[in-house]
Amino acid sequence: MVLRLFHIKDFKMKRLTLLFLLCVATISSWAHDFKVDGIYYNITSSTDLTVAVTYGGSSYNDYDYINEYRGAVEIPSSVTSNNKTYSVTSIEDYTFYECSITSINIPEGVTSIGESVFYGCNKLTSINIPKSVTSIGKLAFYYSGITSITIPEGVTSIGDYAFHNCKNLVSINVPRSMISIGKSAFYGCKSLTSINIPGSVTSIGDDTFHNCSSLASITISNSVTSIGNHAFSGCI
Repeated sequence: MVLRLFHIKDFKMKRLTLLFLLCVATISSWAHDFKVDGIYYNITSSTDLTVAVTYGGSSYNDYDYINEYRGAVEIPSSVTSNNKTYSVTSIEDYTFYECSITSINIPEGVTSIGESVFYGCNKLTSINIPKSVTSIGKLAFYYSGITSITIPEGVTSIGDYAFHNCKNLVSINVPRSMISIGKSAFYGCKSLTSINIPGSVTSIGDDTFHNCSSLASITISNSVTSIGNHAFSGCI
């Protein structure tokens, strides 16, 4: 009888332990550390008190969280959680992946826009990128609906496929700080009519303006030392 009770207690203890581990695994699988006013954040430095905007759930395409960001999104420059105020300094990869956002305001202080951040946001037409941003990741605006964009001074590179298939993009301002434009960066931007490549750019990647069928003029400075394969293929 004593032995049987021991087995029952042992079984219950194992069951409670398993449930606890499952709860911990579920919590740790979330992509975010906390949520404030509908926006998810990850703590990037507990010492400097900085956070990155991120997505909810265990991954960017988590069924329970997918497309949770909608309409106009206003990212604050700082956010408070558990009596600590954090500065918002970045937007993580895939944060707004295929979300139905129509506009977004990115505050001064954000320095990087990650990979595939606005991938497939075909309702996004307006965006404000602050002067503090220094890097735009690859596929950042892939197949988004933006019509025009001003890239601020300080950004030195545009990642591969960054504006790939942005079919509504009519104009873009490339800053003098730009050094390189990634491959296929503007591939399929059929509405783009003109672009000025500043003197700071030294290389243009493969397929950069491939199938930009409305591109009628382009200025390339003497500083460019290499133009990739098929860079202007299909620019009829």
